[in-house]
Formats: sequence, C-alpha cells, structure tokens
Amino acid sequence: MEDSAHKAVVQESFTRQAEVYAVTPTVADPSRIERLIEAVDPAPESRVLEVACGPGFLALAFAARCREAVGLDLTDAPLAIAEKNRQERGLANARFQRGDADRLLFADGEFDVAVCRFAFHHFEEPGRVLREMARVCRPQGKVAVEDLVSSEHRARGDYQNRFERLRDPSHTRALAPSELLALFTAAGLEVERLYSGELVQNLERWLANSQTPPDRAAEVRALIERDGREDLSGTCPYLEDGQWFFRHGTLAVVARNLRRSAGV
Repeated sequence: MEDSAHKAVVQESFTRQAEVYAVTPTVADPSRIERLIEAVDPAPESRVLEVACGPGFLALAFAARCREAVGLDLTDAPLAIAEKNRQERGLANARFQRGDADRLLFADGEFDVAVCRFAFHHFEEPGRVLREMARVCRPQGKVAVEDLVSSEHRARGDYQNRFERLRDPSHTRALAPSELLALFTAAGLEVERLYSGELVQNLERWLANSQTPPDRAAEVRALIERDGREDLSGTCPYLEDGQWFFRHGTLAVVARNLRRSAGV
C-alpha cells in the first residue's frame, strides 16, 4: 500500500474510533502515563513533542510539569478531543496541530524530548518516524517510544499481526522487541531505560472499539480461538466466564540522542 493510501486508512479509522479510543483504559490510564514520564524524567524547562498524540493525554501530562508541550497527529477528530482536554485542564503551555509523523515540520533540535505512545504499529516506516523524532530532538535530549510488541519468533509475530490487521486495517505491524531496539540504534539513539508490560484485552470489547465489520470480526475470533488451542502467537488467549481474552505485550524505550551539535 502506498504511503498516502495507508495514511488515508489511518485517518478513516481514527476518525471513526476517536471518541471510544479517548476513553480506552490503555490510552487514558494516568498511572501508565506517569510511568512513562518518570522514565523520561524531563527537566522543568523542557519543550516536549508528542508524535501521534491522539487525545493528547501524554502531552498534557508533560505540560503540567514542563515549559511547553506540543501534540501532533494526522487526524482532526482526536486533535479536537485533545484541544477540549487542554481547555478543561486550563493548560496554556500546550498546543495541538495536524501533521505527518514521518515529515515533522520542526527545526533540527527544536525540542528537548520527543515521545510517541502506542502508535508505531500504525506506521509504514517506523524507522523513518524515529529518525525524524531524533532530528527534532536536541543533542543529548530524550526520545521515548511505548508500543505493542510481538514475538521474537517471526511466524508467531506474523500470526498476531494477521489478526491485528483484520481487526483494524490501520495496523501495520507490531515489531518484535529486538526490532524496535535496533531502530533506536540505527537512529543514533542510546537506550537508557526500558520496561515491559502487558495489556489484557477482552476480545469482544476490543472488536467493538474498532467497529470491525462482522465478516472480519468472525475471522479474528476464529484466529484467536485457534491460538488459544495451539499457542500460535504468544498472546496467550484464554476463556473466562465464556469470554475470550488475550494479552498484548508492550515495551517502553527511553533513549538519549547521541547526535552532536553542528560544528562539534
């Protein structure tokens, strides 16, 4: 799929899902947000960029303790929610704007921190996005990503990504942890902190949140149920009280930008 075509799919998906996505515990959980901020450990004078900010919770949390936070997203609907959230919190040092993650319209070294949360699995070229984040982050600044991850065994990761894409075509691929870390190295970033976690998903709620069409939802159910019997992806599906659940693995990576200042 061409880059512009995939971006149109992302925009359609997150326009449709915007309201539900904004109240999803994965996205809105303040303790999960705070854990990432503590791992970044920003200075009070920091300028922070959140890429693919969605409803803006992370950017607003940074704004509450830093000089300025900017949230950028490809889609208007979540940006409107982010702006509403900003107004409700009375934060004058945060702003939100539309833009492409792989073509950041900011100067080199404009920010002290660049972050992205639960969006890398929607990018066709995650390495390019990470390089852009590193470019707009000052030398010795922090770049952080938290995202879903898949199995290190490619066939198992492919099985997970197959049902992920059926559920939501804006999904490209959840990377294996080693792949995500390799992108950091390639972008000139040195990992300082990382931590893993998991999200327990109720299958039917997960499908409802994305408004997956019935035919594709049926395929996803069949794949998850087979996975529960045969252990094919590492997401460990299980039945509880007649409902299917599975586990999304997550990884957060915080790194220092090794890029040097011009002329140094």
